[in-house]
Amino acid sequence: MICEVVVYNIESAFKAQEGGADRIELCDNPADGGTTPSMGIVEVVRANVTMDVFVMLRPRGGDFFYSSYEFHTMKRDLLQCQKISVDGFVLGILNQDGTIDKKRCKELIDKAKPLKVTCHRAFDMTRDPFEALEDCIEVGFSRILTSGQQPKADKGVDMIRQLVEKAGDRISIMAGSGVNENTVEEIVKKTHVKEIHFSATTQRLSSMVFQNQKISAMGEEGKNEYMVRTVDPERVKLIRKIAEKKF
Repeated sequence: MICEVVVYNIESAFKAQEGGADRIELCDNPADGGTTPSMGIVEVVRANVTMDVFVMLRPRGGDFFYSSYEFHTMKRDLLQCQKISVDGFVLGILNQDGTIDKKRCKELIDKAKPLKVTCHRAFDMTRDPFEALEDCIEVGFSRILTSGQQPKADKGVDMIRQLVEKAGDRISIMAGSGVNENTVEEIVKKTHVKEIHFSATTQRLSSMVFQNQKISAMGEEGKNEYMVRTVDPERVKLIRKIAEKKF
């Protein structure tokens, strides 16, 4: 079982490696579902971990239909990441009609070669998952990250299983979204995926001694500067252990 952990900061990358992750998806902005991290963070993480580092290429949150300026940004970020010697990329571009933008995706995949490229959950926003599966194979994606076009993977197990069956050896299907110690056994058992994607998130208290309690998250409700998102390495180990059980 290949375990990919999504991380949003440097500390989380180190904790994911401590927990035995095979690969990380390195992103920024968890509230937006992940965007491209800074090149400084990519460089520091790449230099200090031994596992595979796949970098998110997503210029903003929101939908997956991008302007020419945004597409150019993705190409520039890809080029800079190649200079830093990352192991692969995670991306997805859609047309306005809900199909995979094969032309632009293929351009990025070709530029990334020989590095591998994952189609992220833009796949889950397509109009027809089986059409999108064939399009992803055609343009050269190595894997698809999917929740089976449901909010969480445990609700999309039937679709994920069908995708695994139709994909065969042509492309890897990786289950993600809501994969944790409580759901991973059912997901793996019912879908037969060989790759899982999860966050194993925890939070730690800030190391700040002085804390201004009059202001929280610069006035944004529901946020707290004095709690830091990170990865729990023990959760990574546990999720892998359950996923690798012989059913």
